[in-house]
Amino acid sequence: MKFSEYEIGTTRKSFSRTITEADIVTHAGQTGDFYPHHMDAEWCATQPFGKRMAHGTLILSVGIGMTAGEINPDAMSYGYEKVRFIKPVFIGDTITVTSEIIGSRDHPKKNDQFGFIDEKVTITNQKNEVVLLLFKIYIVNR
Repeated sequence: MKFSEYEIGTTRKSFSRTITEADIVTHAGQTGDFYPHHMDAEWCATQPFGKRMAHGTLILSVGIGMTAGEINPDAMSYGYEKVRFIKPVFIGDTITVTSEIIGSRDHPKKNDQFGFIDEKVTITNQKNEVVLLLFKIYIVNR
């Protein structure tokens, strides 16, 4: 899709995906984040949440990946803003992603070639509670 084809208010919803222990262990290995919040069930049992939680960056990565089912050769990710880890995600929780186009704007230097599309990305759990919220920016060919 070209820049002019994006419509503000357009939404899309992903399939759902259950977060597993393997996801957490793999992410810890990839990032080096072996903090007990993610890895130590006994320690977590003594904490307010009571059980191991997924890394916020894992949920961010998986959630963004869940929205990438439609490849657009005219757009690519430019960045993310205002990433908020609102609620923890635990082993066995199922997440779903909803994305909404909330704005478009000109590229400040290459307006004849590109524009920016702003998308609100909301990740919810199986209880429909928001667990992560962010704003994604696409750079799109005109």
